[in-house]
Parts: sequence; structure tokens; C-alpha cells
Amino acid sequence: MHEISAMVPAVIVFGDSTVDPGNNNQISTVLKSNFAPYGRDYFGGQPTGRFSNGRIATDFISEAYGIKPAIPAYLDPKFDIRDFATGVSFASAGTGYDKATSDVLSVIPFWKEMVYYKEFQDKLRGYLGNDIANHHLSESLHLISIGTNDFLENYYPFPTRSSEYPVDKYEIFLIGIASNFIRELYNLGARKIAISGLPPMGCLPLERTTNIMHGSACIEEYNDVAKDFNQKLQDSVTELNRELGGIQLVMSNPYYKLLEMIQNPILFGFENVATACCGTGYFEMSYMCDRMNPFTCSDANKYIFWDSFHPTEKTNFILADHAFKTTLTVFR
Repeated sequence: MHEISAMVPAVIVFGDSTVDPGNNNQISTVLKSNFAPYGRDYFGGQPTGRFSNGRIATDFISEAYGIKPAIPAYLDPKFDIRDFATGVSFASAGTGYDKATSDVLSVIPFWKEMVYYKEFQDKLRGYLGNDIANHHLSESLHLISIGTNDFLENYYPFPTRSSEYPVDKYEIFLIGIASNFIRELYNLGARKIAISGLPPMGCLPLERTTNIMHGSACIEEYNDVAKDFNQKLQDSVTELNRELGGIQLVMSNPYYKLLEMIQNPILFGFENVATACCGTGYFEMSYMCDRMNPFTCSDANKYIFWDSFHPTEKTNFILADHAFKTTLTVFR
């Protein structure tokens, strides 16, 4: 066990609601989840600001490396550098690669996560000393999970970006931002980096609900965009591995695993695919998914999605386990 934790001493996380353990609790945004029934299956049944009934994927990845069972939010005043040294998340629900995406719901922009990371590095050097901290950072796994909101909360609902870019060019624009973020992490001493591709975002219950004319099927256009984006991201990852000496950069792709769960739910013990556990399961998330909603399901393990946009703890575990046993094996 000690050997594993020595291999990856910490998991450091950037991204959106898929990996935000509660940073949005500390900012003024409508996009929050620090109230029941969120967190009802978390330790002590506590809502933490995670957009799920329990833990999120990065918590399970941290646990799989033998580090700790949950990764704290950087902005949570209950934690300090002693906690953050073994894992921390700078992620903010509702954010995206594109600065314009974070403006939609007034959340932390992606570039600001990098500012917090630099601040964290300074604190870590103060706590561990320069040499140990630098070694620690070079061995830590840096995880990035972001991008869905750029399309579903920005590009498709609003005319600004879609009038500026055809979708193909918007993908290239976002991947340019992702590549520069990775270069900056590298320049700051990170060497082990995993970036996540996009899920089949046309199958999120909220998107299916808008597809009522077609029997609430998955929106294939959105799924195709996700696949196309993932291919471009993989190409970019291959290039960056050539460009940046000594980097170990991988792309983890949740697309096919999640699609497999959606297409063969019985294999995974799921019963409900098209609707979410919380509320009616068609459109609720954040404040619409509260304890007053009479429709919320009793057993979230039968559902792939917890609210209309976010997976259940069980789904998060399956996706984390899959990533850990496939793309992340290089870090063990």
C-alpha cells in the first residue's frame, strides 16, 4: 500500500462539476448542490457541494491509489495545506475551457483554477520545503475533467460563439486552451497529467428531455460532437507528449464506457437510463433538485444519472474504476 501512495502522493484536480467537491459553495452562483438530497449517500449523509448522491469519480481515483477516500475543495475553509498536500480540487461546477462559459452562471473560470494552483504550490513549498515540494508535484497526478458545459451551456443555447465559430472550429478553439493549460502545468513542474474527454453528452437526461419530438432519444448531433472533440483531443495529447520532454500525459475517455452503460443498463444493475433519480428526472438539477421535490427516487443505485446533468455515485465509481484500470495504469 505504501508503495502505491509513494508512486502518486497526491491527486490534483481541475475542471467542472464532474470533479468539483464543493468550491461553488464559497462563491456567489446559482449553481450549487450543498443541500439535501445531494450527498444523501455520502459519508454521514452530508451534502458537500458534490453534484451527486455520493462521491465523485476523483474521490474514487484517490482511494484507488491508496491516498484518501475523498478529495477536498480548495476553497473550503475547513481544510488547509496539510489536507491539500495529498490531494485537492480547484474545479468549479458550470465552468468550461472557454471564459464565456464560466460567465453564464458566474462560476470560477478555468484560468482562475490555474491561479489557485500557483497559490497552492506556494503554500506547499512553505509546508514541505522547496525540494520536497517540487518532487512531490512532479510525482502527483494532475487530472483535468471539463468541456461539456462549453457546448451544452454556451455554444448551443446562446448565439455568441455559434455565430463566431462552426462547431468544428469551436472544438479547435477549446483544444487550444486545453493544450496551453497543459503546457503551463508542465512549466510549473507537473509531469503526470490525465485529461478527460467528453461523455456522450446527447444522452444526459436534460438533453433527452429537449428531444421529445424524437421520443426523447439521445441527441446524436451532440454525441457526434463529443466523439469528434475526443479525437482532436487525443491527437493533441499525442503531440504534447512529443513536445514536452519527460511528461506523462494521457487522455482518459469516458465516452464508450458511459454509452455502454446507457445501452446495456442491465449488465451494470441499472434500471433507469433516460431519466434521473432526483425529481421527475427530466430537467431538475441544483435548486430544483431539493428535499421538497416529491418525485425523487429511493434507490439511486438503479439510476445512471442522479440529476438531469450528473451521474450517480455508482456511475462515478464505474467510470473511475474503468479509468484507473485502463488509461491511468501508467501512473501505478
